[in-house]
Amino acid sequence: MTGRARVFGDDINTDYIIASRRKRESLDPQVLRRYLFEEIDPHFAASVEAGDLIVAGSNFGCGSAMEVAVTAVLGAGIGAVVARSFSRTYYRNAVNNGLLPVVSDTSAIREGDGITIEREPELAVRIKRTGELVRAEPLPSIMWAIIDAGGLVSYFRKHGDFKQEQSR
Repeated sequence: MTGRARVFGDDINTDYIIASRRKRESLDPQVLRRYLFEEIDPHFAASVEAGDLIVAGSNFGCGSAMEVAVTAVLGAGIGAVVARSFSRTYYRNAVNNGLLPVVSDTSAIREGDGITIEREPELAVRIKRTGELVRAEPLPSIMWAIIDAGGLVSYFRKHGDFKQEQSR
């Protein structure tokens, strides 16, 4: 996965990602994408291009457990978030909805950098500007299977249950 880095700092809570009042208006990802990060940067949503990647500091997705904070990111065509750490709930919501959460040092990544998330031989983030390859925390195979399927619901539609992954 390759894209342009859109950089944020630490403690980006779910209300910064998408204000909770917006989920009362619609749950449609194409509507929600218009309000992505509006509390931090009112012009951000209009500047997002499909394939952009969010890069953040520590504790990304803290705050409430609203799943719509992942839905809005996916609706904007963003397939991954690279952060130093995630709130547990956002991390699980990301996997369950097919958004790749990558835990990695993000200190060398700048706004607009071209970055590539490499899966093999190990999960890592390559920064085009510097050529640096930053290792990331590995994901268990079941999480890759869920993300590759497009989320937990799609995974269950395809596989029916976790038996196949448990036997690995």
